[in-house]
Amino acid sequence: MRNILLFGLILLLNNLVAQQQDSIQENQIDLISVDIEALENSLLWKIEGNGLKKISYLFGTIHMIPAENFFLPPNTKKSIDACERMTFEINMDDMDAMGMDISFMMNLFMKDGTTLPSLISKEDYDLVINHFSKKDFPLPSMMIDKIKPMFLSVLASTDMDMFGMGSKEGDKKEDPMGGIKSYEMEFMEFAKENKMEMAGLETVAYQMSMFDSIPYKDQAIMLVESIKMESDSLSPGNEMDKLIELYVSQNLTALQQAINSESAGIGKFEDLLLNQRNKNWIPIMKEQMDDKATFFAVGAGHLAGEYGVINLLKKEGYTLTPISKEKEKK
Repeated sequence: MRNILLFGLILLLNNLVAQQQDSIQENQIDLISVDIEALENSLLWKIEGNGLKKISYLFGTIHMIPAENFFLPPNTKKSIDACERMTFEINMDDMDAMGMDISFMMNLFMKDGTTLPSLISKEDYDLVINHFSKKDFPLPSMMIDKIKPMFLSVLASTDMDMFGMGSKEGDKKEDPMGGIKSYEMEFMEFAKENKMEMAGLETVAYQMSMFDSIPYKDQAIMLVESIKMESDSLSPGNEMDKLIELYVSQNLTALQQAINSESAGIGKFEDLLLNQRNKNWIPIMKEQMDDKATFFAVGAGHLAGEYGVINLLKKEGYTLTPISKEKEKK
């Protein structure tokens, strides 16, 4: 259950970043003040130079993808095998700390008696209730009313049984992810097989503090929009299908542009959710790479652009080379 909860937290950040307003267009002058050329199509990048003694790697993940679309680009496993440490946005081992489940669950609920019906219209509230009533693991309305809308957004997009509500004693659920795969979970298994050290670029506490900086009203807007987007996904050529297509083609630049064009009413939090986090990660990545060969696995939306991790690392003097499209190493 700890890993499912952690996956939900990482997925939540990805959803928030992926559902921003078109406010990027309003700030376009600032974003293109430096001429950033389009990145080559590659999810996997080699990091070297700037005094590094060993090569490290950077991989752009998608936190939730249908199992049939999951793939590993050439050289991914060999790159992991060449490293001593696996670093995610959050250290997966953090969830093994005693009491983490309790503290996580305590942070699920809104404070000061705030409820969902007080944040949105009756029409939108009925939409939310109806959506969750059709889930494999339906939530009672009394829980829906009190859970922070950002966490409901995670549950709205998948049938993951994060609360174990669909489990009966003695039951064994073969696929708790409901036909969904997570690159983080797959890479975590690789790391365990290789007996690699695992690390994170952020703590659970930091991410919780970020979410608490977003007003419940804005979270509720994101929730309603995510449900409407899922309804639209039933039609061919929907936005999620397009994002998955871009991801599978490894087109980071087009993927970032598509993500930035999404609309869910929280564009004003772009710097908090994306740019500032990328900047915070760079000194941590530098320290880890100086120490030992590290495989970094972070959301693909963090890689491209002026404030993307790839460009920020280049500014620090590192050489980044795309290798996903190279012929598989012998």
